[in-house]
Amino acid sequence: MPPEPESPRRRDDRQPTPWRVEGAPEPKKRGPMGMPSPPGGRRFLYFVVALLALNFLFASLVPSKPDRIEVPYTQFLAQVDRNNVKDVFAKGDSLQGTFKTKVDPQESDHKPDTKFTTFRPAFAPSDDTLLTQLQQKGVVVTAKALDQGRSLWADVLLFFGPTLLLVGIFVFAARRAAASGGMGGLGGLGRSRAKRYDVGEVSRTTFADVAGIDDAEDELEEIVDFLKNPDKYRALGAMIPKGVLLSGQPGTGKTLLARAVAGEADVPFFSMSASEFIEMVVGVGASRVRDLFTQAKAAAPSIIFIDELDAIGRQRGGGAGLGGHDEREQTLNQILTEMDGFTGSEGVIVLAATNRPDVLDAALLRPGRFDRRIAVSPPDVQGREKILEVHTRSVPLAEDVDLKSIAATTPGMVGADLRNLVNEAALLAAKRGHPAVESSDFYNSFEKIVLGTERRITLSREERERTAYHEGGHALLGMLEPGADPVRKVSIVPRGRALGVTFQSPESDRYGYDTAYLLGRITGALGGRAAEEIVYGTVTTGAESDLEQVTRIARSMVGRWGMSDEIGLVSVISDEPQYPAADPASEATRELIDREVRRIVEECYVRAVDTLREHRERLDSLAHELLERETLDEGEAYRAAGFERGRAPGDRPPQGLLKEPSSAAPELP
Repeated sequence: MPPEPESPRRRDDRQPTPWRVEGAPEPKKRGPMGMPSPPGGRRFLYFVVALLALNFLFASLVPSKPDRIEVPYTQFLAQVDRNNVKDVFAKGDSLQGTFKTKVDPQESDHKPDTKFTTFRPAFAPSDDTLLTQLQQKGVVVTAKALDQGRSLWADVLLFFGPTLLLVGIFVFAARRAAASGGMGGLGGLGRSRAKRYDVGEVSRTTFADVAGIDDAEDELEEIVDFLKNPDKYRALGAMIPKGVLLSGQPGTGKTLLARAVAGEADVPFFSMSASEFIEMVVGVGASRVRDLFTQAKAAAPSIIFIDELDAIGRQRGGGAGLGGHDEREQTLNQILTEMDGFTGSEGVIVLAATNRPDVLDAALLRPGRFDRRIAVSPPDVQGREKILEVHTRSVPLAEDVDLKSIAATTPGMVGADLRNLVNEAALLAAKRGHPAVESSDFYNSFEKIVLGTERRITLSREERERTAYHEGGHALLGMLEPGADPVRKVSIVPRGRALGVTFQSPESDRYGYDTAYLLGRITGALGGRAAEEIVYGTVTTGAESDLEQVTRIARSMVGRWGMSDEIGLVSVISDEPQYPAADPASEATRELIDREVRRIVEECYVRAVDTLREHRERLDSLAHELLERETLDEGEAYRAAGFERGRAPGDRPPQGLLKEPSSAAPELP
């Protein structure tokens, strides 16, 4: 016989689906008549019966009748004669009321009380003069209803209410526990607190909202294409990376990139900070990790984004908790297990962001977990211009605004800084009543962000003059030192914690620093103190931040960048704080570093003093112009010093300080 043809439903059920969803919730068990079966089965029913029995026992101890003393009718009449009755209300032969003073009932063991109840005998004469007697004694007679004790509903609530309330709380806690991997009984501590962004949101982020970081964007477009067209890659045996780690300094757009991936792929996006996994109760972090991955698998294809991964992903073993049970390590171990628990066919991709990829555990970075690592670097001048275009799409700009010029003036700023700059400029324009944001609004906001907010304090004449010479020394050495950044603005208006500022920025983005530039930075930073010593013969505390800056630069030159012949081409200073026992440098090496740092700073200071003495007339001219105008822009500062705009003629680089400039390009301290 020919085989029986398959039904259309069976054929459809066997068709392959793009994603194999794992971890979806199991169907709930049903009891009789389709009702959900109670948690715990028969034991739960026995528990409910025991609660009801206890409920009945305690409820029976509560009296149901009204708490009134029963007095004979004759005693009631006697109290009326004594004028001890305050009020009376009756229904039929039943009388209730209140005595003025407590009365001891004659026929019961009840304690004396003022509230009473009695019954008028049926054989009392019909011409009973009780009402007249009550009126004569001034007793208040009302039509108030008799006090019958508890009602039927009160009895139901008393006998069943506590049991129903306890059972309801228990069922609610049990279901929360089942939904959160066993920790719901503690108030839902084990449930994931990830924010879910679904497809169709009005504020969906796409790659059109990302600019200036094209390299990272190109690498993530491959993941978006895989989520949209998985069969194209599977046909060639390719597998999407399980995890993608975004690293870079704060504000470069790591979180924005992750949301753009979810927006472009049209998939649910689960976002959670790594610190939200950790809780006071041990085991909650691991439970939240399980719950997060369970939700993501049930909604596959989806993306999990963990921000600030280094909060839980640091190397294990450095700070074990009490008894060897470290909550952070348990959470990290659970993440490692979950990322190994799926193969990629579930359609779950883990994106993570961190500012410190060097401190992450090696097991987290191995292939099979975070397979791909993407460095999100600060944008160059073209990238900053594109970022400004994105953030000014909804900002009306005046005709004099040149975004390219603003981008060239903001080296080192990342996406978050530029967004803040646009917002500050818009706020300033609104404060000034401008119909559109003007170029002056941008540059004034830039000065406020970089130099600080102006302080309205009154300085004495001597202090203003000393500040003018201090800032003039910085500015003049910035003009004379070879390789130094051009001086953009000099001011003796107090801003932030400083009484004056000198702002320098490079003509273009720098990616490497040679010894001439670094020595020029140190020499220029010491120019303020050198000018005070030349003019006044004494120094003040105004050079505190300058000394901190030159010390950091000199120590990095000696201990990190191999720019000292005495130390050699070794790195003996680490960015990561070290325990004393783990310090890579010996005591002799640390002493040698201190001597080299002091030698470099002292030689740069001697050079600063000699240069300013040689150009004393230019220093006086620049200081007097500052005293008169308080703030000088780039052209005004160079003209006040006697230079035409452009690189001022400087001396040759100092010889004998350091040799063999480094080609490394780390960020300056």
